[in-house]
Amino acid sequence: MARYTGPKCRQCRRERMRICEKRHCATEKRPYPPGEHGRGRIKESEYLLQLREKQKTRRIYGVLEKQFRNYYDKATRKQGLTGENLLVMLERRLDNVVFRGGLAVTRPQARQLVTHRHVRVNGRTVNIPSYQVEPGDVITIKERSVDIVPVLGAMELAPGRQIPGWLSLDQGQRQVSVLNLPNRQQIDVPVAEQLIVELYSK
Repeated sequence: MARYTGPKCRQCRRERMRICEKRHCATEKRPYPPGEHGRGRIKESEYLLQLREKQKTRRIYGVLEKQFRNYYDKATRKQGLTGENLLVMLERRLDNVVFRGGLAVTRPQARQLVTHRHVRVNGRTVNIPSYQVEPGDVITIKERSVDIVPVLGAMELAPGRQIPGWLSLDQGQRQVSVLNLPNRQQIDVPVAEQLIVELYSK
């Protein structure tokens, strides 16, 4: 399974915002892009703005380029706004739902829980992070995994976390229910999806 394995804070510096979940991010000391010319003046062209928005979205959700393009192609075939359709599909990924629902502290941790077969959907083990959840789905942690360190850590932080309105967390049962599909107002990711649409429409 392909994934980015390089320095996390390098991505944060490139996008000029915190993407990693480290306690101390390199952007605090070096708030400029990495590389030899990172401190130089950058010409903010229209294409650069569109590209950076696409790359930022990819990195937030932990999706590589080919898969992200496939999401975009599917979004164009759906009714409604392409940009919103794209974000909704990214939000519906199982690893994102595990994170958003409060069963994991970070998206990478949620992805690991899924791939290591700790997560069930409607009672069936699913180890595919890109699995698309549907309204009415119930995501649970396996009985033998409810007390592993990542889950316990997430449960300690759960009371202070804001769970999106389209999800419901049962902390005692280690269970997240999908109430409905998210709308744009419920997706608090700081991206301008229209720039992504403009980039791919060229």
